[in-house]
Amino acid sequence: MDVYSKALADFYAGKTEDGLWLNTSYGDPEEMPLWYFFRSYEEMPDLEKMALSVCEGRILDVGAGTGCHSLVLQHFDNEVTAIDTAAHAVSVMKESGLKNVLHQDFFELENQKFDTLLCLMNGLGFIGKLDRLESFLNKAEELLSEEGQVILDSSDISYLYENAQKPSDRYYGEVSFQYEYKGEKGEWFDWLYLDQNTLVDKADKLGWHTYILHQDNDQYLARLIKK
Repeated sequence: MDVYSKALADFYAGKTEDGLWLNTSYGDPEEMPLWYFFRSYEEMPDLEKMALSVCEGRILDVGAGTGCHSLVLQHFDNEVTAIDTAAHAVSVMKESGLKNVLHQDFFELENQKFDTLLCLMNGLGFIGKLDRLESFLNKAEELLSEEGQVILDSSDISYLYENAQKPSDRYYGEVSFQYEYKGEKGEWFDWLYLDQNTLVDKADKLGWHTYILHQDNDQYLARLIKK
């Protein structure tokens, strides 16, 4: 079991109060309290509540984690499918009562159509690199109905470079993380934070309209619709 899944499993079983640590490529380690993965609707920020309110039709929750967003959507009688690549996260979602859960990589999902693709908690992060945005949007177009939408949030992390020069060999929102739990370290993985101006520009060139629905400091919520 990977470090991330082990931490989720322990918390779900009531075996730990420890946090999940995130070692970063840009600074000091950051603690991710495990309860945050299991939060209720009342505990969600306004940005996430708005995101859930604009979901329509058949919904695909991409990188659903423990399924906290999907549970809210299901509670309000939405038709939602939750997918994640972490096996124990999938088990947690099933045990929590979600009806439609898949242990699935987004890019390998086939022969299904959705009206909304939901990507929350810096939801584009999993693509890792800016040059994978085109692949993501191509796959989104394949999975979406004719008038479907992508709902996602991300952050502009330029504040990390207020006193330092941005990297010249890559987009500054490309970072790497490593989970650490109870002294055990996982593999490093790539993550993408995409500022809204770059998203709007890149998406426009790839044939998508972008609408910024909400902003909270450096974080924003966006809706993408195919032109």
